[in-house]
Amino acid sequence: MQHQERVERAAQGTRHAERLAAADVVAVALTWVDNGGITRVKAVPTAALPRAAAWGVGATPLFDFFLPDDSITDGRWSAGPTGDLRLLPDLDRLVVLAAQPGWAWAPVDRWTQEGEPHPQCSRATAGRLAGRLAGMGITVRMAFEIEWVLAPAEGPGPGPGFVPAMSGPAYGMARLVERSDYAADLLRALAAQEVEVLQFHPEYAPGQLEVSVAPESPVAAADTAVLVRTTIRAVAQRHGLRVSFAPAVVAGEVGNGGHVHLSIHRAGRNLMSGGDGPCGLAKEGEGFTAGILDRLPALLAVAAPSVASYLRLVPSHWAGVYACWGPENREAAVRLVTGSVGEQAAAANVEVKCMDQSANPYLVVAGLLACGLAGIEQGARLRDPVYIDPARWSAGERSTRGVVRLPQRLEDAVAAFRRESVLAEAFGPELADTIAAVRDAEIARFAGVAPGDVVAASRWTH
Repeated sequence: MQHQERVERAAQGTRHAERLAAADVVAVALTWVDNGGITRVKAVPTAALPRAAAWGVGATPLFDFFLPDDSITDGRWSAGPTGDLRLLPDLDRLVVLAAQPGWAWAPVDRWTQEGEPHPQCSRATAGRLAGRLAGMGITVRMAFEIEWVLAPAEGPGPGPGFVPAMSGPAYGMARLVERSDYAADLLRALAAQEVEVLQFHPEYAPGQLEVSVAPESPVAAADTAVLVRTTIRAVAQRHGLRVSFAPAVVAGEVGNGGHVHLSIHRAGRNLMSGGDGPCGLAKEGEGFTAGILDRLPALLAVAAPSVASYLRLVPSHWAGVYACWGPENREAAVRLVTGSVGEQAAAANVEVKCMDQSANPYLVVAGLLACGLAGIEQGARLRDPVYIDPARWSAGERSTRGVVRLPQRLEDAVAAFRRESVLAEAFGPELADTIAAVRDAEIARFAGVAPGDVVAASRWTH
């Protein structure tokens, strides 16, 4: 980073600090997400924002090796307690937090002390891959669905018990009525933070809700996922509630997903609709989708990265556990959302359903973009679409149709990740090796642990 850029960043920080001070904001939370999927934070007083904008805030590189339980593993690229990074806030995403009076928030990129992007910065990696697609004239639009469960704050702690904060039926109006004040405050807070909400509703599992937001550019979509989850948690605390985004909250029941919607565009045209390919996909839209579908086993190492993730990935639970695709098929790992007649050009997208929120959203974005980009470059083609729940077919029929079950254990996903050259190249040797090391440590942590105990140990971590 050159001197003039630091001067400009400091000036931008000064302008924002003055605006925040006028709004009675006293501090800014600067967040990044580690390889274990935990949002970590350093905060600065508002008056210190100009210097933080120019020079960053110090943080150890060892955060790359943190597990969700705050234990620290080792790896080829770990320097242990030595070294330092700089957290540089993206002030274009600076937001005053509506549910945390006196606070603002900004995501950070992580840089070395030499003024270069940190090779293991997942946000920078996602941005670099989005830039490669933009260089080809392709614009990507993405959004994360956020599912969570609510429980009383005074309820059971980390042990086996879970008591939902709502008793109404799944998708039922009764459930919404029970928590309508909370829901209204949440929607007000998101609107104040300029998050465009498309839908809000009770979901299937006990105490479960979901919010869907408008699509954005890839890095912005991951930023918004972090911001929305932070807001959900803050509003819940004000209502005497606690939140879990964990993939499995009660062993054997439906868990929280983190589905991702994607569409690609060229010259303003949505390549997920109006083409000559299967179900109206344009050639590049088909290649992008096939590139993702073909690499889903490896992608799960970043998109379903916890041992608990595989307790959610159960057939016939709308979790997308079979590597197939189909129009409006909620049991396919990749669902083509066609949109209604007359709106396909605007609404068509693909939804990747086998992902959850124990994942780092920036790694998810980077992985999806890398695989989709490879599919375009290689001219990948999709197999025939699937129109039913693949679990209804026999194993032999699924085999004949080329429909395979996605990994059922984190170990298998990590093995596929290690073999996948597209992800290795996209992430680079340092980040790819560290992701695998963190997953190995997560596997070792829960070796021989019963599913109910895995759930209890991870329920309130995410």
